[in-house]
Amino acid sequence: MQITPIHTRLFQEKENLPAFVAEHLPAVAEKTIVTVSSKLVCLWKGLSVPYESRAQKEALIRQESDAALQTPLAWLTIKSGMIMTNAGIDESNADGKLLLLPTDCYACAAELRGELQKKWNVKNLGVIITDSMILPLRAGIIGAAVAYAGFKGVKDLRGKPDIFGKKLEVTLVNAADALAAACALTMGEAAEQCPLCRVEQAPVEFTDKTDPDEIKYPPENDLYTPLLKAVKLVK
Repeated sequence: MQITPIHTRLFQEKENLPAFVAEHLPAVAEKTIVTVSSKLVCLWKGLSVPYESRAQKEALIRQESDAALQTPLAWLTIKSGMIMTNAGIDESNADGKLLLLPTDCYACAAELRGELQKKWNVKNLGVIITDSMILPLRAGIIGAAVAYAGFKGVKDLRGKPDIFGKKLEVTLVNAADALAAACALTMGEAAEQCPLCRVEQAPVEFTDKTDPDEIKYPPENDLYTPLLKAVKLVK
C-alpha cells in the first residue's frame, strides 16, 4: 500500500471541493482512495461561525451532540453514532472561526466521490473524510473516518481460521479508521497544509453502495458501554 500526502493551497469557504481536489490531483488510477480533511468539507458546505467566546462554543457543542459530558480537557460527545471530542467542532486552522461537521457526512462523501469519478473517469474510487480522535488512556490524537464512500469499511473475519486453524468468533477489522489513521499521520495537524492524501493498493473491497451502519457497533455489545453508562453519557 502506498500513501502520498498532497500539499495544497489554502481552500476558501464555499469553494468547489471536487474542483479543488482535482486541481491538486489531476488524475488517479482505478482502485485509489482519497482522504480529505473534515475541515475542507465543513468549509465546502459553509458550516462555519465566527468564534465569539468559550460559552458560545460550549453551547454549540451541546447543540450538535446527541450526548455530551464535560471533561478537564474537552467535551466528550456522541454525534452520529461516534464518540468524538467537542462534537467535531474545530477551531484549529480555522482563521478565527468554528467549523461544524455536516449533519450527514456520508452524503458529503458520496457526493464528492461521484463528482471525482466523473472528473477522473474511474469506477473504483474510495473517499474518506478524516477527523481527529483520542483513544482512551492513550496520549495524542489519531485520524478517524467520520464518513467514507466507495469501499467496504469493515472486514468481517468471523468464521475464518487463524494460523493454527482455530476459527475466529468476533473479529471485525475496521479498515476505514485504519486507513484514516495512516493518512492523518502523513497529512499532519499543524501548518503542513496537506489536507488531502492518496492511497494506492489499499487492501479493501470497492463497492458502489456504502452502508454507513456497517461500522456502527451496537451499544449493548460495545466494550465501553458500561463505562459510558457509569458516567451517564449513555442511558
